Amino acid sequence: MVQALPDLLRTSVRFLGRVLGDVIRAEDGEAVFNQIEDIRRASVGFHREGTAAAATLVADRLEGLSLPDTVRFAHSFACFLQITNIAEDQIQRRRGRGDDRPDTLAGALRSLEAEGVGVDAVMALLDGALVAPVITAHPSEVRRKSVLDRQGAIADDLDAFENANPADRSRLERELMRQVSIFWRTRLLRNVKLGVGDEIENAVSYFERSFLPELPRLYAHWLDVLGEPARLPSFLRVGSWVGGDRDGNPFVTQAVMRQAMARQSRAALRTYLDQIHALGAELSISAGLAGVTPQLQALADASPDLSRQRADEPYRRALSNIYARLAAAYPALTDEPPARPAAGPAEPYDGPDALRADLQIVLDSLLARHGQAFARGPLPDLIRAVEIFGFHLARLDLRQNSAVHARVVAELLKGAGVCADYEALDEEARCALLLGELSHGRLLHTPFADYSEETRREYDILNAAADIKHRYGRDAIRAHIVSNTTSMSDLLEVYLLLKEVGLFTPGDPARTQVFAEPLFETIADLRAAPDIMRRYLALPLIRQLVEPVGIQEVMIGYSDSNKDGSYLTSTWELHQASLALAEVTREAGLRLQLFHGRGGAVGRGGGSSFDALLAQPQGTIGGRIRITEQGEVVANKYADPELARQSLETLASGVVLASLRRPAGPEMAAPHGALMDSLAGEAMGAYRALVYETPGFADYFFAATPISEIADLNIGSRPTSRQAKRTIEGLRAIPWVFSWSQSRALLPGWYGFGSAVARSGAPLSQLKEMYEAWPFFSSALANMEMVLAKGDMAIAGRYAGLVEDRGLADRVFGQIRAEWDRTTEALLAITGQASVLEKNPDLAAVIRSRLPYIDPLNHLQIELIRRRRAGDDDPSVLDGIHLTINGVAAGLRNTG
Repeated sequence: MVQALPDLLRTSVRFLGRVLGDVIRAEDGEAVFNQIEDIRRASVGFHREGTAAAATLVADRLEGLSLPDTVRFAHSFACFLQITNIAEDQIQRRRGRGDDRPDTLAGALRSLEAEGVGVDAVMALLDGALVAPVITAHPSEVRRKSVLDRQGAIADDLDAFENANPADRSRLERELMRQVSIFWRTRLLRNVKLGVGDEIENAVSYFERSFLPELPRLYAHWLDVLGEPARLPSFLRVGSWVGGDRDGNPFVTQAVMRQAMARQSRAALRTYLDQIHALGAELSISAGLAGVTPQLQALADASPDLSRQRADEPYRRALSNIYARLAAAYPALTDEPPARPAAGPAEPYDGPDALRADLQIVLDSLLARHGQAFARGPLPDLIRAVEIFGFHLARLDLRQNSAVHARVVAELLKGAGVCADYEALDEEARCALLLGELSHGRLLHTPFADYSEETRREYDILNAAADIKHRYGRDAIRAHIVSNTTSMSDLLEVYLLLKEVGLFTPGDPARTQVFAEPLFETIADLRAAPDIMRRYLALPLIRQLVEPVGIQEVMIGYSDSNKDGSYLTSTWELHQASLALAEVTREAGLRLQLFHGRGGAVGRGGGSSFDALLAQPQGTIGGRIRITEQGEVVANKYADPELARQSLETLASGVVLASLRRPAGPEMAAPHGALMDSLAGEAMGAYRALVYETPGFADYFFAATPISEIADLNIGSRPTSRQAKRTIEGLRAIPWVFSWSQSRALLPGWYGFGSAVARSGAPLSQLKEMYEAWPFFSSALANMEMVLAKGDMAIAGRYAGLVEDRGLADRVFGQIRAEWDRTTEALLAITGQASVLEKNPDLAAVIRSRLPYIDPLNHLQIELIRRRRAGDDDPSVLDGIHLTINGVAAGLRNTG
């Protein structure tokens, strides 16, 4: 009998909690343990009883703590929450093993087969597919890499303990206690601000720990699931923004981008060299006992390894040749010598294709002479890895804001005497000028001009991109994403800049090595996107560039559209824009590839990736999608190799299902679409009335959330605001969502829905029908329900108490509280539940298990913020605040 998740979670948390408790007793003494345990039990009791007396007991315990005890308590409860995460992930690993779940490729095949869609259709889809999670450095991950490493070690020990025979359990529990002891004494907070170099190192660590070993194994598993197809293309890859995304980050320079590519290449090539060396040690097959193909013999004969001991071992000699050639290429790509020298000098590989071809010669000889015993194993996995990761590891995207491009282009045009004031031109004149400049080979940039720092920096970045593509291959960089795209000229400006460094070549036809790709972010931009793209794709120049590849990528932003117009409105506008963009690209004879700029929190597009894929509009995926992975979600999904494999398979299977399953009917009944238009309009009106039209709202937000304290956290290299003034408009979406999460209001994930339902006059019967039959609507409500389960208006009300203007606090929080009640009431009526998550007891249990640890941290955070803002400059106060932020983020998991 399968044990229920609440029982599994309770058992695992109690076991790890006991181990942590034993560590605290041993290292800090019984008194400290009892103090922490007393507050923990009081908080658990409050959540069981929910009485005023229980709440008072918790408050009394917390208020009685000295400052050192407060900091220690914050550290301990943050550790408890990390322990809970480890236990939860352990259960997910255990439950994720096997192919009986719907979110595996095997599960997708079963579902499709039931609808009459066979494996041939799946293979045809995968032949032209691309599924790519893209790692970003957006700052909402508060955990240090050292903490993540310790969590990984504890998870490994816990796995070993649970699978051990009884005789080994005592030894393994001692090892587990040792790791928990290290974790207990590991500093949870960074003591210096992250630089871009740190972000590069963090991103590459996920590749080294998870992606490099697990992706080839996942493909090998899929070959078994699909029944040994002739070829399974490497459609699932991983991309990166770290080192190429300079939108609002002045610290991303050409030197940083070169550092990112060298570090990425180092990770890939080290892996290849280690595996080639290991294969050489393994393949001791003697020519006297088995023949080889002529191609293998030629590869062996070219080896610089002249040892007589290996003279009759052609596979070893062939692999030493391959090793020597890759080792010869290593210094130029990584800026360092290989750790293990080659047997002798050799001609360096000029790219991954040549390496892969030589490895294939080895495999073909083994298969020809020894049969299918070698069809699976380290050599096929290595060949797959080279195909996936190349010499660059991950395709690096460039990104910059359109306003920067416009200023740089204006300066170049003015300096070359072409246009004195480009930015004063209207859109039609800008496009005419840009198209004229893109029709010939004259360059604008001159080394003799005195350009601004911004222009020099952008030119140097693009020059570095051209060099990177030359050194690491055509796939190292393919896209230049334009944030805040509002017009065609925003895209044409990028091609003009690419032309300056040789990445765009004028002619008939024109050619480009990097594609300008729009990012539509605000509600207005999403609505304008189809018309912009229709006119853009009608340009003869653009058709020359995109028709050879047959694909136009468009990025759509969840964060800013939500911050602009509410969760419900953003979700609907993204849905509508996706449908319209798919139609525009079809009209142009192209395929659409959507790049979803999702974050971890629901207010930034978070939630179940699998459900989100199945909720995408029909015809908008077609086997091709890219999705950003940001903040703490990266570690949650990919820090553990087994969870990484599950997450990657979930993503791939969701794309296959969403692309091939037969629609139950039209995309949506016309009345449902009309009602969604009405709901979205009302939600946006209610949201903007609060956020942008309520006098003093910005003052309320900056006082009633820890936004100022978050700005002091050492969690990212980018500033939290785009401008120095304290405005909502100038604030980045990530700290906006993160701050509301910390205060437990989680406003970006639900505000406006209750008013929308009330004001639209929508019949409850129709809303229920939409919820039951329409994946888009049910997915949107499921994510909102999760947010409501994690929120707490009582705690949010205490944060409102930090606002000095009591009239403002009462007025704004009164609106928030009233909308919370309306939203909760509407959600329960539509879903037919008596309480939030009544129909999802597993998720309810997971969230409920965390609340007794999260709530006290919120209460401590409020008191420490009050002290700091009153002028207490004791460093321990800020440390305590940051520890509570760390703990609350760990407990909520998807906060930014």
